[in-house]
Amino acid sequence: MDGLLSAYLPIVIFIGVALGLCAALIVAPFIIAYKDPDPEKLSAYECGFNAFDDARMKFDVRFYLVAILFIIFDLEVAFLFPWAVSFGEIGWVGFWSMMVFLGVLTVGFIYEWKKGALEWD
Repeated sequence: MDGLLSAYLPIVIFIGVALGLCAALIVAPFIIAYKDPDPEKLSAYECGFNAFDDARMKFDVRFYLVAILFIIFDLEVAFLFPWAVSFGEIGWVGFWSMMVFLGVLTVGFIYEWKKGALEWD
């Protein structure tokens, strides 16, 4: 039993050091921070001027479509690179499964295109 506990000693030390470091990083700003802010520092800031509208205003749907477009191309690259590296070993099943995947992404891309996400008037 003593050997089992000594095997976990490095983990306990690591967790103790991590908790101590976290506590130090949380407490340090309260101890060493400058505590006399001026009104300029306390003012609302949004691109150099005060906020002029409600934060819960509606966004144009094109922002969401651009986000979806980014996810489409990000997923495509994330899955195509390992597929290309192992292309010689996966055979026809791997090839056609990637073609189905690319087909689904192409449908998403065509949806984005038809919605006008690529056109900013």
